[in-house]
Amino acid sequence: MAVHSKHPASAPPGPPVREKTGHLMLRGWCILVLFMALSGTAWVHAFGELTATIITIAGGVLSAVLWITLRPPVQWRRLPWFVVAYVVWATLSLAWSAWPAASALTLLLLWITTLQALFIGSVLTWRELVRAIASALKWTMALSFVFELWVWVFVRAPLMPGFVVETADDPIEYWSRNNLFEWDKRIQGIMGNANLLAPVALLAIIVFGIRLASGAPRRTFLWIWVGLSAFLFLRAGSATAYLTAAAVAVVLVTVLLMRTATKPGERTKYYVGYAVVGVGGLLALWLLRDTIFTALGRSADLTGREGIWEDVLERAAERPWTGWGFATPWVPSDPAFDEWIIDHGQTVMQAHNMWVDVAMQLGIIGGVLLAFLYFAFVWRAWFFAVDRPRWDLRADRPYSPLTLLPTLVGAILLVQGLAESTPLLLWGWLFVVMLGAKIKQSPHVGVGPAEQSAAIERGDAVERDEHAGREPGSEATGTTAGSRPAGRDA
Repeated sequence: MAVHSKHPASAPPGPPVREKTGHLMLRGWCILVLFMALSGTAWVHAFGELTATIITIAGGVLSAVLWITLRPPVQWRRLPWFVVAYVVWATLSLAWSAWPAASALTLLLLWITTLQALFIGSVLTWRELVRAIASALKWTMALSFVFELWVWVFVRAPLMPGFVVETADDPIEYWSRNNLFEWDKRIQGIMGNANLLAPVALLAIIVFGIRLASGAPRRTFLWIWVGLSAFLFLRAGSATAYLTAAAVAVVLVTVLLMRTATKPGERTKYYVGYAVVGVGGLLALWLLRDTIFTALGRSADLTGREGIWEDVLERAAERPWTGWGFATPWVPSDPAFDEWIIDHGQTVMQAHNMWVDVAMQLGIIGGVLLAFLYFAFVWRAWFFAVDRPRWDLRADRPYSPLTLLPTLVGAILLVQGLAESTPLLLWGWLFVVMLGAKIKQSPHVGVGPAEQSAAIERGDAVERDEHAGREPGSEATGTTAGSRPAGRDA
């Protein structure tokens, strides 16, 4: 006769694991911070400079308080030290700055952005980080489309910042040009600038694609988000963004080929091919720039950028080693920049090349620090993507699509930095610091103190996994481990 045991071998059934309310609110705050960085100048256009400044400072203070309160595990010896060195050198430039007020104001933005980047990377796991970025990009893409649609349907005229309807001296002044369904004209989204909208739309395509490859739920909606992002990318009509997309495609194909290598030295041929395509592409771009940029509807001098570079480099040559003082972006109200370089009747706020910009602001020393910073980031991001995850004797763990994100972001920023200075601020700087620090702190998805402690805070049963003989961070916890299918994403 069967007898029910009073001592069952398994744990009694319980409710499903749910995220704690505090962690949900924390992730929501991180999404808002990421959205603020990605939407960029939208806050200034909508609420004015003073309000946007107050919001930015208040956000930085709140994140600092949360960081001190939560005290997430941070390996201080594994901080991104080139980032620290660059920020310190930029801060020291206050001592010799030719525009101290502008330096102080823009340094505050640099410190806050760096703090937010380190904060987000320390309190979210890799999977949560990608989900948070995807959520912030959904808000950015959706609001860009809705904003342009609202202008088209209700305003029916170009719109100035502050929701003012009036005629501008030059279209560059408009927040929206009311071009949503003028298929031969560019749209600008909530940023008010097509050259800012296009790279964010490209980033959105990449992130949503990674989510799809990771097996994320609600795949139909993800494909809709990909379509919307592609629409905004194409309608932004940025020649630099088109070239950036080509570079991202080359990097992606190369990484996927690298992952197929099974023998020592098998990657050499891919590295050679990658180098040939890269060098050949740059050479063709330079020799055929007239034809290429004419086909893209742009002038061969990158719409006047060469003239801007000449003026900036001329000033940089006067203080070659230390530069004139940090100012990213340039503050147009400062006498040193007011009407210094004029484009379309407006004072230019950047050098339209991050290397030229840094050479003028922080000199050769600052340029070298920035070069080391990007080299370290690209180096770690590359091997984070192409190397199979391994921290013990097991060598057959599957790749995760999430590891593609840092190296593709690096490709976007490096190419974008040749024609824009935006990688030095807002989402460009935040992503370099955030992803670079995250790779150093958690070089494996779902493994390590930072990843596991965040999983515990979410309510995942890490201890139960250990008692069951599974590796912490395996299927039951919703994080990556060797036994789970490749790239599955909760």
